[in-house]
Amino acid sequence: MSDFFQTGAIATLHRLGVPNLKRLESDLVEFAKETPIALVLPCHIREVGTRALRGILRELRQVPYLKEIVVGIDGASGIRQWRKVRNAFSQLPQKPMLLWNDGPRLQALYRKLEDAELYAGPGGKGRNVWMCFGYVLASEQSRMIALHDCDILTYSRELLARLCYPVAHPVMGFDFCKGYYARVTDQLNGRVMRLLVTPLIRALKSILGSHPYLVYMDTFRYPLAGEMSLDTDLARRVRIPHDWALEVGMLAEVFRNTAPRAICQSDLCENYDHKHQELSARDPDKGLNKMAIDIVKSFFRRMAAEGIKLDTGLFDTLLSAFNRQAEDTLRFYGADAAMNGLKYPRHEEENAVATFVRSIRAAADSFLRDPLWSPLIPNWNRVESALPGFLDELREAVRLDMKD
Repeated sequence: MSDFFQTGAIATLHRLGVPNLKRLESDLVEFAKETPIALVLPCHIREVGTRALRGILRELRQVPYLKEIVVGIDGASGIRQWRKVRNAFSQLPQKPMLLWNDGPRLQALYRKLEDAELYAGPGGKGRNVWMCFGYVLASEQSRMIALHDCDILTYSRELLARLCYPVAHPVMGFDFCKGYYARVTDQLNGRVMRLLVTPLIRALKSILGSHPYLVYMDTFRYPLAGEMSLDTDLARRVRIPHDWALEVGMLAEVFRNTAPRAICQSDLCENYDHKHQELSARDPDKGLNKMAIDIVKSFFRRMAAEGIKLDTGLFDTLLSAFNRQAEDTLRFYGADAAMNGLKYPRHEEENAVATFVRSIRAAADSFLRDPLWSPLIPNWNRVESALPGFLDELREAVRLDMKD
């Protein structure tokens, strides 16, 4: 995405010219003296030993500016799997701390939260990230957090450096940075972003006008990116969703908790690839269909919180407006693919749009049945208020798990 266009509501930091990783990392070593950096990696046991994670660990071994690495582990059901995970990450010189989310000590802490009516949701990426943020706050070693997934096939140190740089920089003044990138192989990827999120936002704008939240969301080039960095003070205040809408839900929380001038997006790399989800067109509880429903519900909850009236009439209009936007989008992407010599499976793209129409309807029905339901986990300020010693217990539980 080699251009310098500013999209408006937030700052866009482009990847211009020949990348200079040595300069970026040298600067970050200096910045980290004043703003120590934690890297959070939400990881499932299925990702341990994969080509993607091996590549990520190989790159991280050479990163000189990280104060700590915190890895949240989901799916490790027994002590043998737990030791396998610890062995896989032991090669890192930064000596990462691992959170065994399914281990007895952290499970006891999750029950304690539930007893205090601070439900952290079911196991998944959202809860994993939330607990990792809690550990960073408990350790009191870092002043900012960078976050990315463990399934990135095209990972490089440049990606991490460009993600950390805006928040670590002592003068730029950013509290939050969202990553973006192109997702292209021999065809255009990123179906949920291209064929759901952008047409949905623009359909809503055509109905409701340029509401600040919709303008803000439309400014992000890839709001579904799993890469972000943020100040630890902001990490204390935001509520993290425990469903599949983690990325857009986080953006909504950032919109609520900080000023647009303190938010930016950074072009991280030339191209990006990770594991691809199935569409699951006929199963609303799996794959991209489930993800789409949770994402649309996240939009509806945020809009309702902004005082926008959502009823059956608006939802019926939205479905028609979305269809119109999606039809234009298909034509635009078809032309883009042809211009660049890429495959464009038009039938598959249209099937995806048809699935997302059903996802929007399912999300609308769910919202109308229970408009107050929310997947947002309480923020860490509230947890510390209700359970003053909880972060100390978390730090001790992780220390003991690392010794087992």
